[in-house]
Formats: sequence, C-alpha cells, structure tokens
Amino acid sequence: AVVVDALRASATAAMFLDAGAMELLVVREVDEAFEARRGFSDAVLAGERGGLPPDGFDLGNSPRDTDKVAERPVVFTTTTGAGRLISCWGAAAIYMGTTVNASTVVRYAASHDRDVVLIPAGLADDPDFDAQEDWVAATVIAMRTSGVSFGEGADQLAHWRKRIREIGVPMLFTTAPHAAKLRKVGLGDDIDFCAQVDVTDAVPMAVERRGSGIRCLRAPGTTR
Repeated sequence: AVVVDALRASATAAMFLDAGAMELLVVREVDEAFEARRGFSDAVLAGERGGLPPDGFDLGNSPRDTDKVAERPVVFTTTTGAGRLISCWGAAAIYMGTTVNASTVVRYAASHDRDVVLIPAGLADDPDFDAQEDWVAATVIAMRTSGVSFGEGADQLAHWRKRIREIGVPMLFTTAPHAAKLRKVGLGDDIDFCAQVDVTDAVPMAVERRGSGIRCLRAPGTTR
C-alpha cells in the first residue's frame, strides 16, 4: 500500500526523514499526539488541523519546515494522511509516497512482488472531495512503472496521465481545490514545493504498530 497525500502529509513525512529525523510516529488524533510525545525524551510534535499546527505543536505539516527534526523522533498527525496510513495496517508493506519521492517509491513497492495499491488520500470524512493533487501524484508514481497492468482506477490514471502531459504537474497542483484552502491560510508556497518531482529518495515505511500509532522509518538503502 502506498498512501498518497500530496498536499501535504506524504511530502512532509518524506522531507522530515530527508532532513534526518530518526523516526516518525504517526497518529490519528491531536490528543494521541500529545500522549505519544510523553514516551520520547526529545520528540518534535508536528502536524495540522485546518492546515495549521494545533496549539502546542512545534511544527506544522510543511515540507519546507524541517529545521528542528534532525536526529530527533517526530510525532506526526494530519487531518487525512495520518489516518489513511493507520487504516492500511495489515498490508504486506506500507509506504508514503507522492511526487517528491516518486521514483524511489516505485522501486520499493515493486520489490515485494505483490499487487500494489496506490491510495489517493482525498479528505477525511468527505468521500466526494476533489482530491485532484492526490490523483495527479498517484499517476506520477504509476507512470514510473514498466511492464505492469492497472486494475481498479485505470480509467482515472489514463485521464490524469493525459492532463499531466497537457498542462503539467505544477499547474494541476495549483488548481486543485485543496490548494485554494492552503492559500487561504498563507501556505501557498507549500503547493509549489509539493509539486516537485523526485527531489528526495526518502520514503517513509511503516515498521511497527506502537500504541495508537504507527512507527515509520526511512526505507533502507536510501541516502541522506
């Protein structure tokens, strides 16, 4: 399973690990994040609700804001991506992927010799929300595969592949409904960052269920 929350959880998790975070503990709820931090001596509390960091958090959910995480554990919660990751527990392998680490995600996902499920995260509790950027990012990942067949979602992938070729990934991120929400809270610069392709080989990989959360490490064999 590859959780694709392009704006912004998958990108932020990857960039936290790229910046040298020791591990991520991903939890669903804000109160669970505060509780989880008590189990670490030097943890960074990061995440968002409504796009902004909850009161008492050290960092938000921005892939551009990683200065505090080097050599420290990060407790991470977001509105949608965190919950999607936790819901995948039980899959043979679970990764977080998006455009920023697309090629490396493909390499790991393909290494298991199993069917791979790309999960455009959408918006928690709103199945009708237009998660344009998540479908675009999932398509960028799919376009880096070869010799595979696509099942459910193949028509959507074909549609977004055509749109990517017509106007490009950055414009599709910029015009996504979620992008408008980020601009309203002053985080428009995150949109351009998250639309980049293959800027890191850091791939968050779920390794352990810990309490109410899931512990993620940087997938082995990648470099800092």
